[in-house]
Amino acid sequence: MAPPYVVRDAEPELRQAVLASGFVLIVGESTAGKTRLAYEVARSCFPRHAFVRPLARPALAYAVKVTRRRRRAVLWLDDLENYLGADGVTASALTGLLQGRPGRVVVLATMRAQEFRRYDTREESRLTGSDRDAWRVQREVLHMAVQVRLERHWSAAEQERADAHRDPRVQLALGSCDRFGLAEVLAAGPELLAAWENAWAPGANPRGAAIVAAAVDCRRSGLRRPASRQWLQDFHLPYLAERGGPDLQPEPFDEAMQWACKAAYATSGLLIGNYSQGYIAFDYLLNAPRLLRVPDHLWEALLSRVGAADAYDMGLLAHQENQLSRATTALERARAGGVAGADFLLAIAVGDRGRPREAVRSLEDIVRRRRAQLGPLHPDTLAALHQWAFFTGEAGDVQAAANAFGDLVVTATAALGPEHTDTLAARHQLAYFTGEAGDTRSAVQQLRSLLEDRTRLEGPDHPQVLAGRRSLIWFSGMNGDFATAEQQVRQLMEDAQRTLGLGDPHVLAIRSTQAAFAARAGRAVEATAIFTQLVAERSRTLGHDHPHALHTRLQRAQGLLSTGHSEQAQRELTQIINDAQRVLEPGHRHLVLAHRMLGQLQRP
Repeated sequence: MAPPYVVRDAEPELRQAVLASGFVLIVGESTAGKTRLAYEVARSCFPRHAFVRPLARPALAYAVKVTRRRRRAVLWLDDLENYLGADGVTASALTGLLQGRPGRVVVLATMRAQEFRRYDTREESRLTGSDRDAWRVQREVLHMAVQVRLERHWSAAEQERADAHRDPRVQLALGSCDRFGLAEVLAAGPELLAAWENAWAPGANPRGAAIVAAAVDCRRSGLRRPASRQWLQDFHLPYLAERGGPDLQPEPFDEAMQWACKAAYATSGLLIGNYSQGYIAFDYLLNAPRLLRVPDHLWEALLSRVGAADAYDMGLLAHQENQLSRATTALERARAGGVAGADFLLAIAVGDRGRPREAVRSLEDIVRRRRAQLGPLHPDTLAALHQWAFFTGEAGDVQAAANAFGDLVVTATAALGPEHTDTLAARHQLAYFTGEAGDTRSAVQQLRSLLEDRTRLEGPDHPQVLAGRRSLIWFSGMNGDFATAEQQVRQLMEDAQRTLGLGDPHVLAIRSTQAAFAARAGRAVEATAIFTQLVAERSRTLGHDHPHALHTRLQRAQGLLSTGHSEQAQRELTQIINDAQRVLEPGHRHLVLAHRMLGQLQRP
């Protein structure tokens, strides 16, 4: 039996929202009590409505049809993030469902705050191409909803109402309200996490712990639907072996599944689901401390079994996390399965991985098809043109890239408006490639104008404003005023660390600019020290053979040469070439530079 319901402070706001609006989204941290609040309000406000809940994203289209046929219905989308993505909910589908039926059809959804933050405006600056397009489609859904926030920690008034129930489970939870939210304890989040961690002990429930680890990593890989019992039976074995296998005295599989699904406080277990529907890891576990990168054995096994739409989700997430090898592998599966947009995102992932010429060839075909099917001014056509121009520049033809972005700025301004995000992004790339082509004075003028507009529209702390400042400082420094440029980049670093944090990619890019300026000013030891730190950071977050990490390793090797460490530089250049040849296309500028530097060292 579930614990008694305690009225939350957010309930009046939610009641007003569901009665006045067709689409309401409750946002809060894991185990804040979102689902219980939504259920209790829906039950009391709409007692005569049909309750329609799709069990997974593939069932969403049918659930919408059922909802449309009913005279009164509540469409329940618990954990809304699981219904976003390929073949998922769209703004147009919701508009068609809700239009002309106020009060008769209600869409009630919940979403973890950690997922919701992925759609913050600041996150858009981290995305490119199809990542950004998919992100916008999903954010458009969120913007349709009336959003109600639910705090994890309970207020004094909520605790007082809880205390009045005199339920022993509630009383126990009240004793932990200084550390956890009451709903968090009632949902047994901390207890279940501790149970998972302790289960690895020999003779405890090590097989159950391995099964839970596999289920957690399925979700962390991008799987938005339950995993079957057979999948978990196969996927958990490497986890168990890594921890000791037979030495752990693992329990039988059936017993392990029973343990993992056993509910604490009659609410939730480590796994949620059943034999027919499959199983999903309790979302509280996804934020567990010290989680390592999803291992290859799980990711590869999962990809081999999922369908094309799931492969797209896995590829999109891998690309957003800069796991480019995984991204291309998954997106090739999605493209082969005919998932819309997979070819575009695959081309971008290929280019980002260090094969810009291959990306250009794919994007040329995508641009032609989108022009024919959508028209030359459609936003998707312009997005493809943007990526084609960008990778043209990355492939080495910076003047062609500058020319292409010049045309794109004119077209985007007419089609989207001068203040549209894509227009501003095209202006930034035009300025960048203009400077790379040698006209640094024009690049500086363009960036100053762009910064005025971006600061007015987005505020001084927006990541793209900070990125624009970095480009302006760089090209200003190329014009010869290094002293002023170095002073400006120090101020930029302070601003970026204050607003973005130490590990943000924009902050790392600014540190790289600082190191480059130090090298140009003749401070080789200082530059090499910064590049050494950047190599460690970028190798850790991106992988040592990511193009950005390879470029930083080359910059460090240049620093070693400048400080007289020729033998060490030669060893590192040899390793860089070996790593780069595995991932970069022939003739890539990083490979060319590495061979040139190594050749100079080997001359008698």
